[in-house]
Amino acid sequence: MTGADQPHVLVVDDDDRLRDLLTRYLGENGFNVSAARDAATARASLAGLQFDLIVLDVLMPGEKGVDLARSLRESGSKVPILLLTALSETEDRIAGLEAGVDDYLAKPFEPRELVLRIEAILRRYGELPEPDNSASPDPFDNTASFGGFRFDMTRMILQRGDEHIYLTTAEQALLVALVKRRGQTTSREQLQGMISGNAIDPSASRSIDVQVTRLRRKFEEDPKQPRYLQTVRGQGYVLYTD
Repeated sequence: MTGADQPHVLVVDDDDRLRDLLTRYLGENGFNVSAARDAATARASLAGLQFDLIVLDVLMPGEKGVDLARSLRESGSKVPILLLTALSETEDRIAGLEAGVDDYLAKPFEPRELVLRIEAILRRYGELPEPDNSASPDPFDNTASFGGFRFDMTRMILQRGDEHIYLTTAEQALLVALVKRRGQTTSREQLQGMISGNAIDPSASRSIDVQVTRLRRKFEEDPKQPRYLQTVRGQGYVLYTD
């Protein structure tokens, strides 16, 4: 990709060295990159430019990353957000998910993993080409219906009639895992493994709980008494489809 075809990424981090490193590395890997040292600078950039994704650090002077993410979501912004956290910042990760970020990556991390996560998010938002699914099995295996909702795993779209229901990348990934295990109880640890493919971290269970709560608000008539996405006490979650 070149020029206008390159996804535009905003890197927001107060660490000059890391910000410069990420700006250079992402630029070398096919992205158009802008950078900001704090939330105020990021807001100024967002007011004048369009971005396909924000890489946002949690800890910054002044307005924190999670607060900026929450503010953007409350204002109606749907630009994907990838949150950078430290391994020990469990509460920040949970707060970020509750604020509507799409994914998080714990420091220290390999730059290549950051690129792969960004590409996965952009692919789900349609900003990068989807992989070739011509060899996919029966399309039925890639869709699920519950109530008046239909989820297409190939296009990552949840619909109710003609209405598209907005899902973050994290919500999409969890719903895919649940659909693949439809009718079967799946533990939080299993779900986390299906989503990330990585070793489980201490915040995994709570992260899954947060995402389940958010998903229920999207398609359950009464999220407190779910009909489709149910909790199996002491075991995990199960998604019942039509």
